[in-house]
Amino acid sequence: MKRKIKTTQHPKTTPEPLILKESVVVEGVGLTMPVPAAKARLSALLELVASGTQVTITSDGQPKAGLRPVEAAREELGFEPAWDLLESVSTQTEGPFSEELIRADRDGRGW
Repeated sequence: MKRKIKTTQHPKTTPEPLILKESVVVEGVGLTMPVPAAKARLSALLELVASGTQVTITSDGQPKAGLRPVEAAREELGFEPAWDLLESVSTQTEGPFSEELIRADRDGRGW
């Protein structure tokens, strides 16, 4: 016995805009949101951050954490040493060396 499978065509819908009633834009900080609201809408916040928006999470009105796109975080962590400056610094050849100073400090503290 053959079964007939019914298929249904659903109308295409456009996603509703993200409404963040609890968020506030603070000058110099950007988009801020309290912890409870951020917890309730974490997936939406991650999508917002992935699109390039930075979000600051607050607790009791104080900034506690920041969400930023991974690419922006990688750019900020970039380190380019100033080789010309490092080459111009002379090497220490006399006086108390750092190892001696640290050892004396530790001995003085009883470590």
